[in-house]
Amino acid sequence: MQQEELKTLFDQQAPGYDKQWARMSPIRDCLHFLLGSVLSGLPADARVLCVGAGTGAELAFLAQAFPRWTFTAVDPSGAMIEVCRERARADGFLSRCDFHEGYLESLADNGLYDGATCFLVSQFILEPDARTAFFRSIAGRLKPSGILVSADLASDVRSSEYDALLRVWLHLMASVDIQPDVVERTRAAYAKDVAILPPSVVAAIIEAAGFDRPVQFFQAGLMHGWFSRRQSL
Repeated sequence: MQQEELKTLFDQQAPGYDKQWARMSPIRDCLHFLLGSVLSGLPADARVLCVGAGTGAELAFLAQAFPRWTFTAVDPSGAMIEVCRERARADGFLSRCDFHEGYLESLADNGLYDGATCFLVSQFILEPDARTAFFRSIAGRLKPSGILVSADLASDVRSSEYDALLRVWLHLMASVDIQPDVVERTRAAYAKDVAILPPSVVAAIIEAAGFDRPVQFFQAGLMHGWFSRRQSL
């Protein structure tokens, strides 16, 4: 799926996105719980970059947990950015946020960040070299030893483990039993539009982009999470 197609899709989904994925909230909450510990060593006045911020779920969690942090939320979907902005307004941390509708390369250079988050974004970049370049662009926005926390769907799609995890994953997303044809349609969609790679390969891509070797700190079904530090200059 091309960038503009993804942008259009997320523009359409934005108003009901959180409700649509409410069934997956226990996974999101666990990821955020661990996220707070991973980033707890950042300065009390840290600047954090949220790449592909979406509706702002991790931003809201971090803003509550770390009341002096400031944030830059980046997302190509204007509709998602507006939902994120409204969440920040409703939760009382709007003054601590900057919002950028667009991609990372068009974000103004306003200094380096102490940390960055990037959840369920790089999986939509199908070419490995382009995915490496994407992570390299995040590295370029971080201070030396700044921390990136990222999460994506990952598995060896040729393995029996993937077959089992895919069925579990679909059960998580649905409230009824999943029929075999639904599994096959989802498998085909993931093969076409999502770069589901073995976790070790995703980690290698991140490392090649200028980070220390990533540490996997999270897995729930197909979703894996890593943290890694920008290599010192």
